[in-house]
Amino acid sequence: MFLVATPIGNLEDITQRALRVLREVALVAAEDTRHTRRLLEHFGLPATVVSLFEHNERARIPALLRRLGAGESVAVVTDAGSPGIADPGFPLVRAAVEAGFRVKSVPGPSAVIAALQVSGLPTDGFTFVGFLPLKSGARRRRLEELSERRETVVAFESPHRIEAALEDLDAVWGSRPIALARELTKAFEQVLRGTAREVRAALTPDKRRGEMVLVLGGRTRSERTARRRAERAG
Repeated sequence: MFLVATPIGNLEDITQRALRVLREVALVAAEDTRHTRRLLEHFGLPATVVSLFEHNERARIPALLRRLGAGESVAVVTDAGSPGIADPGFPLVRAAVEAGFRVKSVPGPSAVIAALQVSGLPTDGFTFVGFLPLKSGARRRRLEELSERRETVVAFESPHRIEAALEDLDAVWGSRPIALARELTKAFEQVLRGTAREVRAALTPDKRRGEMVLVLGGRTRSERTARRRAERAG
């Protein structure tokens, strides 16, 4: 079984290996079959495609394992980026590994890495936390937990919730630096840098569309020292 990374925007980012694997496998399991068929048609790749998304993945697993057991090759793709990374794929991978099948990664584009690279924040250590909680109370609690981390934090966010998320970040993260990357590798790619308040002010209504990645600066040594002093003084 192959986990095949697909472009996060720019179709030129697909790898030659990904194209070969998608051409040769017996079956492509896709998060959105319509999206994947357009990708396959763009590159002239004939393939049998079945859906594999959040709400049917567990039901699909037995049939996919049977096909693997029959000696067929299966590629798993999501709408963009790497399968299983805040996307469908993990339950199938776990089941395939437990059943003794070989699972291979066909690496490629990653919104997490792309956003981290261009953020201007430290890259020597980072934590990826997927999507932040939907509701403000839970989101602030999660951000409070993450604010103790020293490494850079990377999170996905929906364009429908980005303003509320930035408001919560302003309340929790304060003046720490962050970056917001949107539409990575696409024609209207944009990276906004500054504090959460500054980024929120720069994110005008016409720019609250597209895939969003937040990159958040970790807790600095000076912050930890100031906190210890405040605790001792208190």
